[in-house]
Amino acid sequence: MSYIDVYDRAVIDFHIGLRCEGKDAVQTLKRALLKRQQFECETKPIIRSDNGPQYKSHVFGEACESLSVEHERIPPRTPNMNAHIEAFHRILEDECLSRYEFQSYEEAYQAAAEFMHFYNTKRIHSSIGFLAPIEFYNRNQQEDIPTKEVRL
Repeated sequence: MSYIDVYDRAVIDFHIGLRCEGKDAVQTLKRALLKRQQFECETKPIIRSDNGPQYKSHVFGEACESLSVEHERIPPRTPNMNAHIEAFHRILEDECLSRYEFQSYEEAYQAAAEFMHFYNTKRIHSSIGFLAPIEFYNRNQQEDIPTKEVRL
């Protein structure tokens, strides 16, 4: 499970495991807010997700409410409405997970974590001026960088 910022394309935080429950979605969301220093911000990001059980859980709904985060779920069978995260998961599959035969879960988790780091720090994206997400984010803190229009 991953939280991606559609503006700068960075994977802010992610969860890897044999299960992904509401409590995992909450913990990952809190880490993402902390990384982007958004706990104290008046305007929080909107979290868009599919209708997985972790997002429909009471624990996730209550956490979003207590964190003042708006959560919107896409309608069933409309993955195109969540295109950014769907595209990222396809990239993760194609450029990382399907390239290896893992001998253990630990190996797979390590490879995925290393890919997340590569994705955020080295992999360039045409939609953000052929920069890596972290470079775009850092430059955008100094000056407003024009980007391709994000259609939601």
